Amino acid sequence: MLLAMNLAKRRSQQKAIVALTRRLAVTMHRIWSDGTQFR
Repeated sequence: MLLAMNLAKRRSQQKAIVALTRRLAVTMHRIWSDGTQFR
């Protein structure tokens, strides 16, 4: 969340939302692809 808030200050809120969503999607894909258990 801190990343998105900092990015929103420097760029636009829309770019911050896209960046945060992408980071979440990449993390979820990595967890699903290698079978890691979520803690």
